[in-house]
Amino acid sequence: MSKKRLWITRRLSDATLERAERDYDTVVNHEDEPGSAADLIAASAEFDAIIPCHSEHLSADVVAQFSDRLKIVANHSVGVDHCDLPALKKRGIVVTNTPDVLSDATAELAMLLMLGAARHAVAGDRIVRSGAWDSWSPAFMVGKQVTGARLGIVGMGRVGKAFAAKARGFDMEIHYFNRSELPPDQAQGATYHDNIESLLGVADFLSLHCPATPETTNLMNADRFALLPKGAVVVNTARGALVDEAALLDAIKTGDVSAAGLDCFQTEPGGNPAFANHENIFMLPHIGSATRQTRDAMGFRALDNLDAYFAGKTPKDVL
Repeated sequence: MSKKRLWITRRLSDATLERAERDYDTVVNHEDEPGSAADLIAASAEFDAIIPCHSEHLSADVVAQFSDRLKIVANHSVGVDHCDLPALKKRGIVVTNTPDVLSDATAELAMLLMLGAARHAVAGDRIVRSGAWDSWSPAFMVGKQVTGARLGIVGMGRVGKAFAAKARGFDMEIHYFNRSELPPDQAQGATYHDNIESLLGVADFLSLHCPATPETTNLMNADRFALLPKGAVVVNTARGALVDEAALLDAIKTGDVSAAGLDCFQTEPGGNPAFANHENIFMLPHIGSATRQTRDAMGFRALDNLDAYFAGKTPKDVL
């Protein structure tokens, strides 16, 4: 039996590519540039399956031009806001993602951003690196303490729960807003809020872990930033669409938000150039899941979904 043809749109981990090339007639985009709409449309006529990343945009217009050959889109990501799911379903194309395997890596990065933002990591690194560290005093670079503080988590899914577990190591008082209350064995003592406004009022630190949907676009706007305690720290490792960036800048300038830690932005790649003027905004280039272990696990999860589909089974992560 001939192998199914697979297009991998980006340079995935070596272990992933080795397995893919063993089991499929695989073409890899070794140039590692995002696949364009034209690339995706052309691929749909040449391949039975595609493994895209969040950098490829499968909009309704693109999907409408797909060939009938393409049967499955096995995303190398948890988030699928780059995919028009109704359009793909209408075309009979199966869509999967890679949950579970990147929760700890993303939660680790959220902790890094929270600590770095709270303790002036950007300014401190600049001062030492540039040779400008020539004095010290008790008032020098005084930050915000994490230990024992109140942490608000928006979205208590896999990543939110992993972040809460790590925050308990800092004796943080954990509060969360979620679509539904978790059972006690999962909440682990965290306080549930049935509306986001209630959560914001107690969040000395706020960490976003919900998906980007039409309902959550600009979830954190000017009105909601104003509900946070004065000097709160905001962390976003989920999706840039969750934050009204102009409103966040205003809150940073007034000091209502004392610092922010951001791994995602409304414009990617690139970010928001206006943020660079503020050393109390600690930024990373959307690398929440970027560990070797996690990249291998994500690639293997996508391939597991392909294997199941082509074996006539329902993939574990079908959406």
